[in-house]
Amino acid sequence: MAKTDYKTINEYHQAFSTAIQERMQSLRCIIFETMPQVEESISYQIPTFKYKGVLIHYAAAAKHISLLYPWSDTFLKKFEKEFKALKVSRSAIQFPNKEALPVGFIKQIVAFRKKENETLVAKSKK
Repeated sequence: MAKTDYKTINEYHQAFSTAIQERMQSLRCIIFETMPQVEESISYQIPTFKYKGVLIHYAAAAKHISLLYPWSDTFLKKFEKEFKALKVSRSAIQFPNKEALPVGFIKQIVAFRKKENETLVAKSKK
């Protein structure tokens, strides 16, 4: 993928094959199903979803789609069991393109991030 100045998530998706576009669109729909009030944008040239701050990013690669964010220790501990079957780093969770997206798990991740952001906002107001 050549470096481009993406303005929208649709533009980002169009830089990939049809199969990857469909997979990213599925991920986008999962995020909106879980958080209808989320706002989408492009940040760091990747799809970004915001709710009381950055909620989550995603990016595509030839062999996987990643959910991206600098995950908290609490987050990593919460999903430790689920992560054993995936490639996970401090900032990325890779979902191999050869496997179906784990819809329920992704919804749990989004819901957890929502609560984290709400907690951070509440603490900052004190």
